[in-house]
Amino acid sequence: MRKAFVLVAPVVLFIFLFTVVPCALSQKPIIIGAPLSTAFLYGWDAERGIKLAVEEINAQGGVNVGGKKFPFKVEVIDTRDLEPGVPVSDALMAVEKLILEKKADFLIGGPVRSEAALAAMDLLGKYKRVSILTTGVLTPRYHARVEKEYDKLKYCFRIHGEAGQLVKEIMACFKEIQEKFNLNKVFIMVQDVAHARGGGEILGKVAAKQGWTIDGTEVYPTGTTDFSMGLLKAKKAGSQILNIWMDMPESSILLKQWYELQIPALPFGSTLAAAEQPGFWKATEGKGEYTLCNVVNAGNAPSEATEWTMKFYDAYTKKWNIEPEGLGSSSSYMAVYTLKDAIERAGSIDSGKVVDALEKTDMMGVYGRIRFNPKNHQVIPALDPKEGAVGTILQWQAGKRVVVFPKSIAMGEIKLPPWMKH
Repeated sequence: MRKAFVLVAPVVLFIFLFTVVPCALSQKPIIIGAPLSTAFLYGWDAERGIKLAVEEINAQGGVNVGGKKFPFKVEVIDTRDLEPGVPVSDALMAVEKLILEKKADFLIGGPVRSEAALAAMDLLGKYKRVSILTTGVLTPRYHARVEKEYDKLKYCFRIHGEAGQLVKEIMACFKEIQEKFNLNKVFIMVQDVAHARGGGEILGKVAAKQGWTIDGTEVYPTGTTDFSMGLLKAKKAGSQILNIWMDMPESSILLKQWYELQIPALPFGSTLAAAEQPGFWKATEGKGEYTLCNVVNAGNAPSEATEWTMKFYDAYTKKWNIEPEGLGSSSSYMAVYTLKDAIERAGSIDSGKVVDALEKTDMMGVYGRIRFNPKNHQVIPALDPKEGAVGTILQWQAGKRVVVFPKSIAMGEIKLPPWMKH
């Protein structure tokens, strides 16, 4: 008997160690599908934000679902929807591939272009997949559709700001500029895409009602490399602010031309992807100094908005060897933590239960208090991080991105270029 036990015991121990223990330690992962235009800023910074959060969460043991711990796994697919001439159908195929082939339980990120994200909503409703938009997509039509078609589209959430809120923040900043420098004339320059055209139009109407003179609007096709005619029009009109809505990398050329032509107007990017990035100073050879741009959420530039802000900022910088790069960085990171929180409160990865939990979200994050409007699933904004999701407007000053708005998180004050008289 003793001999038999000595022979059998190692076999039993071997079976236990290599079958039972690994099962207890490695549950099937919860798959996050990330449909992103990975060759562009709003795609690659979102991917980095998502992967950083997943790495941190998995290092802490993963997601607690009804008493069991599950790791997150990220599946990224390139939607190419920010590339000129790529049809929306390509992005839809990418989303469907994530759901059907990669077996994504949830989607975080994009599609990034407004037109593609709006079209993808029907797929999300069809497959009942919870999605949290974190980058690009500023159109108010997104959350308007959720509210109008709630039963079908209740799976669609957006955790970053949208054009309507951005205009409110921009106009509040405009008011500060108006009071400080006595400026009141605006020239609008937009990229020929839905969010930019819509944003520029809304801003023009709101600014006019608030006493600003709108000197004109120029629309530029994606990929434009010469902006001199529009800049000279603004100069001739005596415009004092250039309001820019562009997510194409070529917009850095606009700022170089602005500097070289000494246009006496303050460049203000409502959406200005090139100026959001830490490499903008080098790309413009320092000619982008004084450029203002809205990076949508705190954490995309250094500030002390919450206890999370600089922890995220430093962790992102350490992992990717670059500072958080713009819209999509902090919001994509925050979306993973928000999803974890909702799954754990729901005790399930069932879509319906997670939707209910997301609607009840109330947590502090990188850019303030995270809550969703339960009717339209848009993150609730605020100018105070204690009250809601806070935006950020920065200005390039002496090679650094300095947060200048809102006052609750500002790290400096707005300055005018020396060739502007005021």
